[in-house]
Amino acid sequence: MKRIYCIVLLAALPSITHAQADESILTLLPQSWIAAWSNPPNQDRPLKIIHELGDESKVSELLTRIRERGLGGIVTNVSFANYMRSEQSWRTLESAVKTCKEMGLVVWIYDEQGYPSAAAGGEVLKENPDYEALELAYDPSLPEPFIVRPSFEYVHASNNFYACRRYPNIIDQRAVDCFIEKTHAAYWNRLQPFFGKPIQALFTDEPSLMALNLGQIPEQARKNVPVVDSIDASKAMLPVVPWSHDLPQQYQKKYREDLMAQRASLFGGNSERDRRTRQQYWSLIAELVAKRYFASLQRWCGKHHVASSGHTLSEESLIRHVALEGNALKALMAMDIPGLDMLSSDPMSVLDRNWLTAALPSSAAQFNGDRRVMTEVSDFDQTLNGKPPASLPEMQATAAWQAAWGATDFTLYYDTDNRSLTDVKAYGDFVGRLNTIVKPARFDRTVLLYYPIVDLWQEYHPIASPINIESQSQQAQKIMASFLRLGRLLQSNQIPFVLVDHEILSGAKLKGSGRLKIADQEFGSLLLPEMVEPPLELKQQLETWQANGFTILRDGTGAAQLTFEVLKAQLKPSYQLDPSCEHIVAGTFIRESRPITLLVNVGTEPYDGRLIAEKSSQFTLLDPATGEYTQGLTIGDSGIVLSLGSYQTLLLVFGEP
Repeated sequence: MKRIYCIVLLAALPSITHAQADESILTLLPQSWIAAWSNPPNQDRPLKIIHELGDESKVSELLTRIRERGLGGIVTNVSFANYMRSEQSWRTLESAVKTCKEMGLVVWIYDEQGYPSAAAGGEVLKENPDYEALELAYDPSLPEPFIVRPSFEYVHASNNFYACRRYPNIIDQRAVDCFIEKTHAAYWNRLQPFFGKPIQALFTDEPSLMALNLGQIPEQARKNVPVVDSIDASKAMLPVVPWSHDLPQQYQKKYREDLMAQRASLFGGNSERDRRTRQQYWSLIAELVAKRYFASLQRWCGKHHVASSGHTLSEESLIRHVALEGNALKALMAMDIPGLDMLSSDPMSVLDRNWLTAALPSSAAQFNGDRRVMTEVSDFDQTLNGKPPASLPEMQATAAWQAAWGATDFTLYYDTDNRSLTDVKAYGDFVGRLNTIVKPARFDRTVLLYYPIVDLWQEYHPIASPINIESQSQQAQKIMASFLRLGRLLQSNQIPFVLVDHEILSGAKLKGSGRLKIADQEFGSLLLPEMVEPPLELKQQLETWQANGFTILRDGTGAAQLTFEVLKAQLKPSYQLDPSCEHIVAGTFIRESRPITLLVNVGTEPYDGRLIAEKSSQFTLLDPATGEYTQGLTIGDSGIVLSLGSYQTLLLVFGEP
């Protein structure tokens, strides 16, 4: 569909493309920005995930197609067939990486045979079966109710779309070291000259603690999943928590208490001691996940001149964060390029919980002082449910809302071979243009939303059946409902925000201006979900900050529930839509002192209204779908008259204040 020009000013200027623009107007944006926008480099374009490179003689042809389709490179690995053992497969991979370097294409290495990462195609457990993931199960019908057993049946290891396969323990340092030796070191030994260029990152896919029943995948899909390790159907389905061989010793070392004497508190009880035990236990688990798995990979990658990247499991479900990583935000902060898994290319999915999927890695990146965020994106949900593949406008809008949340590195499971070359190239150009403007920018987000993981540690109640919110305490349900509501409220009113947990806040400092400084970022306000109780020391600190001018808003029930009117009055957003529209997703950035706003309509209905902006008087409008841009536009007294078509994206770059 032909796009129409989509912003009209009260005194509108004619549309100016890069081919038509007068030099005096072009100076409003640096020439380097314009040049990159006109021809996005490969490093800003999407990468195609290719697990099987095929015949070595056809590698060059394959990579030529990648480049012709407007993609910037590949995420790949040595063939899954005869994994890590086939000399021919290694030669094919070496040839592909060498050819990518010659073509100027980017390469990322995928670190597993399928997923979830950490198994090295089963080689870790072949090295030592004791490295298997463990769970502490609870069966009150037994004289000795506590059982330490392998974590396999009923968990993600036996219920995924790749293989039913036993899985290592990511909080066992021995297992993680073995995984790195079997995979990362093998790639280094074979491809050492290419680390850094063109190999830029290693991709780890959905590692987790396993000790959680996620439910079975659809039966029709399950029939096609290879069974590498047989399932014990007689194994009792019980409530479980993650375990490792040295967990009691680590608990004793950190808290000077006997975990074995307090195990019952992990499965129930509401006394002060029960809640304290759960908080301490899950805090330790989160620390071990971040330190032993993610930080181990990050250290190795740093020593070998590449970035660590990838994503966690089930990011969209807040309650699952406890059992899968302990603290998803903490785990992601131990990555150089934290990432997300976006299985849906329905742009409207962001309005439900997929904002959380993106908020986690973008928040981790902001607190790491970095900018890059990876996304693994596909239309898996659509095709799994018998729907047609996502259309180009849907793909572009899905990319744009993720870019608004901070995504910079797009890795694709889209079937690009069976799409038209025109559509694939248009998508690659679209993502590339977005990145040329916002990827070098820094986040401009001043609102903090409290990530209530410490409260969920205290409240978490393991169950035998698939986990759900209703299985948790009333307090946990209210906390999660409030957190998700606040996130949706902020997003639907175009107020970008950052997730922050109790640990990050504990290192913050209040400036004289009433703004909170975390690392090198400053924030003006903090929103607390209903019923959260920060740890005592932090609670006291929050009271002090609030007394000294820092804005803290707590959600409540009834009349005390935070509304947009309250947020608008207290947070004073720098711009707003009139009329309001929840289908418009916004991202805000600053680059070379120029404020940048990214707007995307994720709905099927066009939007007509005004953008009331307190920015400089002039701005540049850029359309990443067409490549057109207009410079020297002036904001009228009534703001900017805005028309956004279905699934349309716009970038506004304001002049220096």
